[in-house]
Amino acid sequence: MPAPRPSRLGPLRPNRFHPPRGQKQVYLPNFTLTLLRTPFAPPNCATFITPLHLNKLDLKDYLYNLYGIKVLSVRSYVQQARVRQDKPGARLPKPQRWYRPRALKKMTIEMPTTSPFIYPAAPTDFTPWDKETKERAEEAREEEQKAMGLEGGRIPKGDGKTLKEQAEELLRGKKAWRPGWMDWDVGGRPKGEVGAGVGT
Repeated sequence: MPAPRPSRLGPLRPNRFHPPRGQKQVYLPNFTLTLLRTPFAPPNCATFITPLHLNKLDLKDYLYNLYGIKVLSVRSYVQQARVRQDKPGARLPKPQRWYRPRALKKMTIEMPTTSPFIYPAAPTDFTPWDKETKERAEEAREEEQKAMGLEGGRIPKGDGKTLKEQAEELLRGKKAWRPGWMDWDVGGRPKGEVGAGVGT
């Protein structure tokens, strides 16, 4: 049998071992890291929302070279988004067309206890961000989505009269009864609306 070839690798020296770090120099990163407020987490832990393609070594290398943060460990998980109706930003709304948004990836890093991170206090005045207008817009959007949902055709509108009120007006003589088809155009629009066809 031939003699074994000598190995070119030298002995492993534990005192010279360092964790691998990225060698690619990125001056203008094309991704965004979002720091989350985690009041119940220890002061030496921080949680970020990261892109799906970012791995643990990339996050450690990014924080160390940019902010000088030494990361001891990284934990990551992918959170699936809930199924919703209609795609956001669509030109024409399409109810009952189910769509699942992109998943969310979160990473939690552990830093040394000697350099804790304390998140700034939460603001109490939201006037510069116009929070009231945003809340009203969200409420209007939720009402519109609820009306376009599965029960949208059976949900009564708040500005219309109920059958009881209409019956009371007829019994008291405040309003004369007339067939309902007389109030509508041939094209299915109320008379007097813009775009009504023959019969107005």
